[in-house]
Amino acid sequence: MSPAHRSTATTVVLGSASPARRRVLRDAGLRPAVVVSDVDEDALLDELAGAPPAQIVTRLAEAKADAVVAAVLGDGAPQAAGAATDGVVVTCDSMLLTGGSLAGKPHTAAAAAERWRRMRGTTGHLITGHCVRRLRDGEVVASASHSQSTAIFFSDVSDEVIERYAATGEPLEVAGAFTLDGIGGWLIDGIDGDPSSVIGISLPLVRRLLTQVGVDVADLWCAER
Repeated sequence: MSPAHRSTATTVVLGSASPARRRVLRDAGLRPAVVVSDVDEDALLDELAGAPPAQIVTRLAEAKADAVVAAVLGDGAPQAAGAATDGVVVTCDSMLLTGGSLAGKPHTAAAAAERWRRMRGTTGHLITGHCVRRLRDGEVVASASHSQSTAIFFSDVSDEVIERYAATGEPLEVAGAFTLDGIGGWLIDGIDGDPSSVIGISLPLVRRLLTQVGVDVADLWCAER
């Protein structure tokens, strides 16, 4: 039986509340359990102030992995039953590097509109940190982490378009105040890099990180999605 037609005993855990990340993994053949991490990102960002952007987002992803692993190993994640015995935890964190500064989620329409007025017509870099932890028999047996950067070419759109986009609510809770696979796709002239990373999780990078912890991604593919 080929890998694409057998179910896997390894439980894949996505440590993110992002529907887009979950959708990317499901469309790519995985059926992850979702365990949302409990991390004080603002406090960690304060600690990491001045660090290189790639290091910041990777450290955030690692902190999320620590929290998710603790929940899984401490029986605080019943939706990920089996992961402690044979599991893979995948976590991510994305931020946009623009104008020399890192930006996360704007949270409000006013903040999203202001950010778009600054970045329209420019090029930013969406940097996503990734962490993969391999669980076996109640402990972490391997870990790998890295980041992926993709250039984003923002359209030089009008103030009216910006205000209307912010009013949709879509950019409020996404890193960089834009999406590639939603309404925001109308406002992106192009990208240079991995499109899945822009949506929130880089499939090529996750595949390489899985290899580093001793897992072949093809063994995780499921017939039913």
